[in-house]
Order: sequence, then structure tokens, then C-alpha cells
Amino acid sequence: QVQLVESGGGAVQAGGSLRLSCAASGFIFSAYSMAWYRQVPGKQRELVAHIGSGGTTYYINAVKGRFTISRDNAKNTVDLQMNDLKPEDTAVYYCNFLRGTVDHWGQGTQVTVSS
Repeated sequence: QVQLVESGGGAVQAGGSLRLSCAASGFIFSAYSMAWYRQVPGKQRELVAHIGSGGTTYYINAVKGRFTISRDNAKNTVDLQMNDLKPEDTAVYYCNFLRGTVDHWGQGTQVTVSS
């Protein structure tokens, strides 16, 4: 049974940092690309960062230079280090992977950045 469990969200002031972590189980973690998405109420969920099975990374322009995605295949975890946070980063952040045509999601973790 696939499980993705996020942790590390919270409330910070602008300019602060948070580190999100996603613990994965129930599938061969090292074989899959992993991603972090975020969603603000009333808006579509958007991709934030992606890391391939080989470690190649991708970031949306809004977070480039501030966020870093990483994975530990020995621990089955994927992290998102978020620095220089801005109020517009406020959202629920979700861990994700796609297997075949099925998207798997964690329960989400709230990140709130105050100005």
C-alpha cells in the first residue's frame, strides 16, 4: 500500500526557512521521480519542484534559487528545503509521485509565511 507522509510545515516570517520532508513507503522509491506541489484555496494545485530517479531536478521560476529538492533513496525520503520564504509561498504543500497513470499524494502540510 502506497503511503506518502509529509512533515515539517509551519508558520514563519518572510525571509525565514522551513524544511519539508516526505516519507514514502509501499513502492520501489528509488525507481520513481518525486515531486512537491502546492495549493492555495480556490486555485489549482501547482508543481513546485521535481526530482528524477537519477537526481535531476526541476523548479518553477517562482522558487528557483530559494528552494532545493533532494532525495535519500536509503531512507525513502524526499525533502524540500525552502529558504527566503515569501508570503506568496503560503500554501498546503503535497508530496507526489506518478506510477503509470495514477498520481499518488500525501495528506499535505501547511506552510504559512507572514509579512
